[in-house]
Order: sequence, then structure tokens, then C-alpha cells
Amino acid sequence: MKRLKLAHWIMFGMVLGVLVGYACNQYAGDEATAKTIAADFSVVTGIFLRLVKMIIAPLVFATLVSGISSMDGGKSIGRIGAKTIGWFVVASLISLTIGLLFVNIARPGAHLNLPLPAADASTHLQTNALNFKDFLTHMFPSSVIEAMASNQIMQILVFSLFFGMALGKVPGLPGEFLKRSIDGLMDVMLRATNAVMLFAPVGVFAAIAGAVTSQGLGIVLTYGKLIGWFYVALFTLWGALYFAGRAALGCRMGQLFKSIREPMIIAFSTASSEAAYPKLTEVLQEFGVRKRLVGFVLPLGYSFNLDGSMVYQAFAAIFIVQAFGVYMPIGIQITMLLILMVSSKGMAAVPRGSLVVVAAILPMFHLPEAGLLLVMGIDQILDMGRTATNVLGNSIATAVVAKWEGELAPAGTPENEEAAIGTSPNEQATPSTGYSAARSS
Repeated sequence: MKRLKLAHWIMFGMVLGVLVGYACNQYAGDEATAKTIAADFSVVTGIFLRLVKMIIAPLVFATLVSGISSMDGGKSIGRIGAKTIGWFVVASLISLTIGLLFVNIARPGAHLNLPLPAADASTHLQTNALNFKDFLTHMFPSSVIEAMASNQIMQILVFSLFFGMALGKVPGLPGEFLKRSIDGLMDVMLRATNAVMLFAPVGVFAAIAGAVTSQGLGIVLTYGKLIGWFYVALFTLWGALYFAGRAALGCRMGQLFKSIREPMIIAFSTASSEAAYPKLTEVLQEFGVRKRLVGFVLPLGYSFNLDGSMVYQAFAAIFIVQAFGVYMPIGIQITMLLILMVSSKGMAAVPRGSLVVVAAILPMFHLPEAGLLLVMGIDQILDMGRTATNVLGNSIATAVVAKWEGELAPAGTPENEEAAIGTSPNEQATPSTGYSAARSS
């Protein structure tokens, strides 16, 4: 009931944000005043996102280390990692295929007759941050403190992988004590998450109000065809992911979809996957996914499984091709999108990652990087949909991998039982400690 109540307040915040934003946009009268008012709203949004980012690093670290240290050695990690990456690759290919199909059917850029950007126009995106050498180097932290301070999930994942595997090898009482301390840290961070999420409706309201104040509702009408078909493609992808998840999870797929509504609303309204991460971690455990699976698969998905971003990249790249009137055979389009798929892995560490990837790839196909100026004006609207889709895709991936590994608690398991917070159904909690017999042995 509490989750439902909070979701209702978040929806109320979204609707109120649109109304207040539209009123402020009309009251402002000119663009400069509208941006000034929007900046005031951004203060509230910024505070909420800072609160969320405050708990990201310790939560990711605790969930990863707790999960990895309880796995049965490197073979278990390799097996789960292989299944996870396999799902990610297939989901990315499906996402790109759907994006490519719909953008070619709709052709939203073919008849816009928009003026071409100047040759020297700049998007101010740091595309030089996107190359294979820097990507590989960036994966490994030079300082775990720096990685946590900047919320670099991939770097935290690498450090936690080494730390968790080493912790799993520590014998006796010291190792057990530290494992339980990490488990305790995770419980504390989940409680902190609940406290932070109480501010979600206010943060959502400010984010929506600020966006509508600065851009108005007219931008939706101007680019209505692009936005409309983009969301049709996203909903099609939702259907594909839903049926793929149902094939693995059965009737529990409907329960999972209901469970993740609140994190998806948060992701949609704030256009931030980070904002949804803490709550998503909690609801997946409540759904029955063992916490070591959540701690391993979910952070990996945040770096490598961005289904909504795949659809966005297909739409943005081909939209620019159409807007410029460039003839590009379907074979070349597929090649470009495959390069986009490979280039985007790990792009979560790059500011405005989806835009950066597209901007970096355009020159390879003799298209000006400044073509992204055509879609940057509505990027906030598109970003909301692709971020919510990323959350959906990673939720399904985590639950499916847990099902394959036999670490998904049966439906109806009470939340206060250990199965709901991190042990398999066959493990029995000891009365004295609440830890599983398998763990304490």
C-alpha cells in the first residue's frame, strides 16, 4: 500500500508539474525569463538527484560485494556473467531492429524541410571522450574513492568484483564477520533509500515543471511525428521484452511489471536511471530475486544493457540521415547501427551518453556531428522514454537470470523471510542470527 501511495503521489507530481510549467511558460512571455524560472525549478530537482547520487556508490558496492562473496568461486561468476551478457546482446539487437524498422516506416525526418545546420555548428558534446582505448582504460579505477565520489558504476563494479572474490576466500571468523557487515551495510542503504524516495514526488514535480517552463508544449507539436513514432517503437519494445520475460518467468511476469512501476515512473519523470536504481534494487529483492543476483546483474546492466538507448540511437541517426536528404541503403544503416551498439557499451560513464555516441559515429558516415542539433531540442522528452525503458529491460534481465540460476524465490514468499532478501528457497534461516545455515557453515 505504501508503494502504491507513493506511486500515486509521483503521478500527481508529474501532472501538477505539467500544469505549473505551462502556466509559468505562458507567464514568462520571453525565452530568457522562461529559462530563469526553469532554473529555479532545477534547484529542487538538483537537490533530489544529489540525494539519490549520495546513496548510489555505497549501495552498488554493498550489493555487488555481498553477491560476489557468496558465490561459489570464479566458475559461478563466469557462468552468471555469460548468461547475463548473452541476454544483453540479444536484447540490444532486438532494440536496434525495432528502432530501425519504425524509423524507416515512419520516416519522421523526410518531410520536415528543416534548415541544415551551419558547417561550423557545434553540439558541445565531448565526443573525444568516446574511443576504444579510453573506454577500456576508463573501466578500471585508479582510485576507488574517486570512482565512488563520481558514481562511476563500471569502475565500482570492477573494484567490487576483486574485493568480493577476495572476501569470499577469507576463511573463518574474520571473513564471516566482514560478510555480515557488508550485508548490514546493504540493509542500512535500503532504509536510507526509502527515506530519500519520500522526496521523489517533489523532485519529479520540479523536473517536469522546469522542462515545460523552458520548452513549452509547442515543442511537442513541432516534433510530434518523431516523438510519437519513437514512443510507438518503445512500446513495441516493451511488448517484446514483456513476452520474452513471460517465456522465462511465466505468469510472474505480470507481477514483476507491477513491482517496477514506481522505479519506472521515477526514471521517466527525472530522465535519470540513477534516480531509479536504489528503489529498483529494493523492489527486485521484494519480488524474490536473491540479493547476490541483484547486486551482480543490475549494475552490469546499467553499464551494458540500455535497450531504450538503442532505440533512441537508431531513431536519432536515421532521422538525421532523412532530414539531410541523404540516401543510405538499408545495409549501410544496419552497419551503422551495429557500430552504435558496440560503441554504446559502457557509455553510462559518458555525460549524455546516447547523444555522444551518435555524435561520434556520424562523421564515419560523412554526416555532420551538428546534425544532432535537430533533435537536441526535444532530447529531454525522448530521454524520459528511453530511461524508463532501460529500467524495464534491466529489471527483466535480472529476474530472468535469477530464474535460470534457480535463485528466484517462489511467488507469495513473505517479505520478512530470508528468501525475499537474499537466500535460496532451500536455505533455512537460523533463529539466532537470521542468516542462512548455508552461509554460517
